[in-house]
Amino acid sequence: MISLLAGGVSFTSYAQNENKKAPAPAAKEVTGMSIVSLVVGTDVKNREAIGVAETFPSSTKKVICFMEAKNITGDTKVTFVWIYNGKELLKTDMTLKTGPKWRTRADKNLRGQKGDWKVEIRNAEGLVLKGVQFKVE
Repeated sequence: MISLLAGGVSFTSYAQNENKKAPAPAAKEVTGMSIVSLVVGTDVKNREAIGVAETFPSSTKKVICFMEAKNITGDTKVTFVWIYNGKELLKTDMTLKTGPKWRTRADKNLRGQKGDWKVEIRNAEGLVLKGVQFKVE
């Protein structure tokens, strides 16, 4: 059974022993925050992503992945993982400081690489918290 708790994710599984259910040891809470927005655009203006799209022309030199997180209950390391046609190309580590709201971004020069792209936000243990896909044509 997977349950979502207060913006974080925790995993709980149950094993059956004859007719009695006993909980397995609880996994460590993944994070004490929630990612409320994750988009890919061409820049940031007034603390918001602009040029947000799902498809970019190959003439686009650089894109940004913009993330907004809320309810960060403790300093939290996250990694922006850039994936091109299924292959990891770049990882950018960031630390979100404790607070009610945090906005950050990671940039990627596209170098005209056409195809399917994805950016995953992973926690310190490597678990994917959220992802966003886009295409370069």
